[in-house]
Amino acid sequence: MGRWTQYDEDDYRLPEGVKRIGYDSDTGRYYFRDREGLLYKGPEGSEFGELTQVSEIPIAIPEEGDDVNDLEAAPSRSDGYQALAVDEHGSRFHTRSAYRTIFPFFLIIAVVLLLVWRLAFSPTHAPPPCPTTTLPYLVKSGDTCWDIANRHNSSLEKFRIVNPKVNCDKLMPGERVCVPEEGLKNGRRKPRY
Repeated sequence: MGRWTQYDEDDYRLPEGVKRIGYDSDTGRYYFRDREGLLYKGPEGSEFGELTQVSEIPIAIPEEGDDVNDLEAAPSRSDGYQALAVDEHGSRFHTRSAYRTIFPFFLIIAVVLLLVWRLAFSPTHAPPPCPTTTLPYLVKSGDTCWDIANRHNSSLEKFRIVNPKVNCDKLMPGERVCVPEEGLKNGRRKPRY
């Protein structure tokens, strides 16, 4: 039983001994019956409000002595309308099936969220390792292909040969490139990044 199922019931809203017995969709009114069998109608278009006593009931609402569990015995209108079926406890509103109805919706939402997570946050394929005659280098903000090659005492042509898939016009900070190792620059070896 759900946490808020007591709010699906009428007992806490209605006076003691009064039960909701039906709804007339033509007039938009709910009908109620008290312990003495007196019939009341609610305000038009509202589920609860000031109850007004009435002397007769619409044809779709069974009389107090009728067996409401027997669908064949329930009166029907000429357009084929019949009163709602009831369960073994006499309740017309069954809330447990509502969770079964919306479960596939939440399942689809969970699958979509997992796919978005996988596409957005999963690590992409790691770049292939640099060849043995090159050094790995992480691009910093403001770097260009020529600056990187020049700092490592190499030429732009050799840099492009080692990195054929790198677009020099769109270098992104954090991108890893391979730089040809050409030896010493200014008398000392450049550190690896």
